[in-house]
Amino acid sequence: MIFVEFAVALFFILLGAELFTNGVEWLGKKLNLSEGAVGSVLAAVGTAMPEAIIPVIALVSNKGDAALEIGTGAILGAPLMLSTIAMFVAGVSVVIFSKRRKTNKFQLNSLIIRRDLRFFVIVYVFAMLAGVIPSQLAKYIIAIGLVTVYIYYVFQTIRCESPLDGSDIPPLTFARKMKNPPTWIVLSQVLGALGIIIVGGHLFVDAIENGALLLGISYFVLATLIIPIATELPEKFNSVIWIRQKKDTLALGNITGAMVFQSSIIPAIGITLSPWKLEGLALLTGLLTLFAGFILLAQISIKKEITPKMLMLNGLLYLIFIVVVLQY
Repeated sequence: MIFVEFAVALFFILLGAELFTNGVEWLGKKLNLSEGAVGSVLAAVGTAMPEAIIPVIALVSNKGDAALEIGTGAILGAPLMLSTIAMFVAGVSVVIFSKRRKTNKFQLNSLIIRRDLRFFVIVYVFAMLAGVIPSQLAKYIIAIGLVTVYIYYVFQTIRCESPLDGSDIPPLTFARKMKNPPTWIVLSQVLGALGIIIVGGHLFVDAIENGALLLGISYFVLATLIIPIATELPEKFNSVIWIRQKKDTLALGNITGAMVFQSSIIPAIGITLSPWKLEGLALLTGLLTLFAGFILLAQISIKKEITPKMLMLNGLLYLIFIVVVLQY
């Protein structure tokens, strides 16, 4: 029965991702947004909603230690998954589609990805700092700072680049015969796709929870290791679709933009609604995530590019995390 749940959930997520990537490109064209704004803001925030909802619901429910572990674990697990497994999937996708793409390298705007990674490292350092300092007032100040930095990041992303080239966007799925579909149809497809993705994500989480609980896995491990596998699927599938289409800036921007969002707005919520104390496995999770981000930022800053090999190597950090968790 669990396998059927997995299959149905994956179908919904794949369908939603296909509709979303197509719709969000059209929305970016309608709003005259840049490629960076579409990938790093619109797509990133849109597909981050499933995993953003989980810790908020857990912390607001105020159901004691279990809710606290689930909330904290989900907040820390999302950036870890994005900086390791999602990057690994992107690197593998370039290799798999190399014949179709006629290249085994990323063709992207490195300035956009480098900017995202810089913002990610900055906000994540402060999110981690808030978890180890005792002063609650200092924690609240950091939370306000995280939100402020994200608003500035969005402003910079929208302001600094030229509009998205819409010449190679496939026809809108909801209006294939229209060369210039009205905005309301574009919005309908984007919102409908998000709804499908959220339904699929919840089904996948349920299936994973059922399997994990049978194995006696702790709430924190469940939230950090298991739930993000499902909730980060939209970012992974969106990126695979865009890499197949040789739209690498959109593909990686979808991941790096989600990393910035998940490391600023969501931790700010966690800091506000919980004691936000990071120790033991929670602290290790944060340090591994920060290290993964530093590796990517160092490569793109020094070599002015990111290679598929480096992204695949980042996946090893997640394997290290799994080994540590299983022995914890």
